[in-house]
Amino acid sequence: MSITTEVELLGMKAISEVVGMTLKRMRDYAEVGMSTKELDEYGGQLLKEYGAKSAPYETYRFPGYTCISIKNEIAHGIPSSNKILQSGDLINIDVSAELDGFWSDNGSSFVLGEDIHGHNSLVEASKEILLMAIDEVKAGVRIAQVGSIIEGEAKKRGFRVIRNLSGHGVGRSLHEAPDSILNYKDRWNKEKFGFYSVVAVETFISTHSSLAIEQEDGWTLVGNRGGYVAQHEHTILITDDKPIVLTAANGIC
Repeated sequence: MSITTEVELLGMKAISEVVGMTLKRMRDYAEVGMSTKELDEYGGQLLKEYGAKSAPYETYRFPGYTCISIKNEIAHGIPSSNKILQSGDLINIDVSAELDGFWSDNGSSFVLGEDIHGHNSLVEASKEILLMAIDEVKAGVRIAQVGSIIEGEAKKRGFRVIRNLSGHGVGRSLHEAPDSILNYKDRWNKEKFGFYSVVAVETFISTHSSLAIEQEDGWTLVGNRGGYVAQHEHTILITDDKPIVLTAANGIC
C-alpha cells in the first residue's frame, strides 16, 4: 500500500509493533523440549491479547497462528505437537497479522541453545544481508537492486539464495503489489519503489538449495538440494531517504 494519511501511518505502525513484539516474545519463549504447537499457541494468545488476527489463518486458513519451520524446513512449517524443539535446532518463526484493517509481516531464524550444528554463520548472514539490502531502499530505486544486493552478498559469504520465494507489498492485505521482491536480480524488472509505500523485504539464504519445494502436507517448504535456509524479514515504509523499519520491535537490528 501507499500511505497517504496519518490514520494509515498510525495503523501500519500499530500492527507492525504487534507482529514485531509477538515474534520477539515467541523467540524468547522457545525452549528445548517444547513442541512447535505449544510455541504457536503462545503466539496466538499474544496476537489475541493485542487484538490482532493471524494473517495466514485469515487469508489462507493455514493450520496455525504462525509459521514455525525447524531444521531443514525453509518456510510455512505447520505447528505440531509431534515436532519437539531440540538444542541446536535451526528455527524460523514467521508472524503476520491484521489489526483494524492493516496488515504487517516479519520473520526471523535463530539457533535454539548451543550452536552444535554450526548454523549461526548462516543465520547471521541472513540477518546482515537483510539489513544491508534495506539500507539501500528508497523511493525511485529499482526493486531488482534489492535482489542484486542479497544475491551478491550471499555469494561473498559462500551461500546461495532461494529464487522462488520473495518479499512483497503489504498493508491493506497480506500480499500486495509489488508481488515479488526477489532474492536475486531480475534484469527484466524495471519497477521502482514508490514514495511512502509499504513492503516486506525478506532474505532466504541457503547452504545448498536454490528452490523451495512444497511437501505433501500442502504447506511445508524444503530445499530442492537439501541443506539449510535462514530467513529474516522486516516490514518497511519507503521514503526519499532511509526507510522506516516498522517492525523494529522484533529486535532484528
